[in-house]
Amino acid sequence: MSKPPNLPEFSVETDGNEVRVLLRGAWTISASRALEEAAQNLVGAAGSARSARIDFTGVSRLDTAGAWLIDKARQKMAAAGVAADFDGVGPEDAILLREAAFRPFEADKAPRSNPLMDMLVALGVWSGWIGRQIYGGVSFLGELAFTALKVLVRPKAMRPTSMVFHLENFALRAVPIIATMNFLVGCIVAQQGIFQLRRFGASTYATDMLGILVLREMGVLLTSIMVAGRSGSAITAELGSMKMREEIDALKVMGVSPMEVLVMPRMMALIIALPLLTVIGDFSALFGGMVTSYLYNGVSPQVFAERLQYAIGMHTFLAGLIKAPFMAMVIGMIATIEGFRVEGSAESLGRRVTASVVNSIFMVIFLDGLFAIFFAAIRY
Repeated sequence: MSKPPNLPEFSVETDGNEVRVLLRGAWTISASRALEEAAQNLVGAAGSARSARIDFTGVSRLDTAGAWLIDKARQKMAAAGVAADFDGVGPEDAILLREAAFRPFEADKAPRSNPLMDMLVALGVWSGWIGRQIYGGVSFLGELAFTALKVLVRPKAMRPTSMVFHLENFALRAVPIIATMNFLVGCIVAQQGIFQLRRFGASTYATDMLGILVLREMGVLLTSIMVAGRSGSAITAELGSMKMREEIDALKVMGVSPMEVLVMPRMMALIIALPLLTVIGDFSALFGGMVTSYLYNGVSPQVFAERLQYAIGMHTFLAGLIKAPFMAMVIGMIATIEGFRVEGSAESLGRRVTASVVNSIFMVIFLDGLFAIFFAAIRY
């Protein structure tokens, strides 16, 4: 059965070192598979000849796809050392071949760069970002202080119902996870302390280490990290959702301050909740250390309590508790700032919640380090 005349095809005539390729049929996109196969076969039609003439006399129809593929085959012939050219091209086909000519896509060359200059640019960008973060934080802190002053002057502006609601979410509902996590950490610290100090015959000093470490550092630090991940992310998500639904803009239009209505109750609840949770976390960690000391070292609860009494003092407990309100303020500020920065997309909300948690944890650890340096300087 003969091939339908409308399909693209060609034949080859050889005359010494020259090859004539006779095109026939319709070289159009309507016969896309046959068109691509014919164009691919066209590249090898020249064989080992030095020149090739592509004859369009038998072409019944030509479109952009056909012209592009034919010119691509011609350029590949030329790249293989075969001087290829067109013959019998009509005026319209000549325009089409010229406008639809194959052009290879070359990858853009990477601009030359100086590593030292790139490092300085990156440092400058990072410094600018840090500066903007500090400026935004100080500005927000000033606005928060002004709002707190207004609330103190007008106690009726305080919203106790909202504060108690958030206090329940931030403190009461967080007790199980805070107590469990600190209990487990207390168990781990006591176990490792007993095992490591036993080599020096000083396993009983694990109680001293546990008491000082938990009350001064670990209790408040672990509790703050958990609050940052649990309550800080919730604040950012709530305020971000309100920002996306334009509820915050609606409050401003009604003449209601979002700082007074949304931020202050959450900040007050955090400042009250974190010290309470820190106390619970401290006792949970000490209880976990007591259980571990009894199981691994045979220390009775009475002996553990007496040893702990000699190892720590009220200043040890207060050194950790003093940090809690400041850490709560830092967590609340970062969570609120990131919530107000949410734009009108779910992607932005997720990005800001992530930034809120990461920045809060970083600042909590940084603030704990500053307090450690300060207490060491004043020998507290």
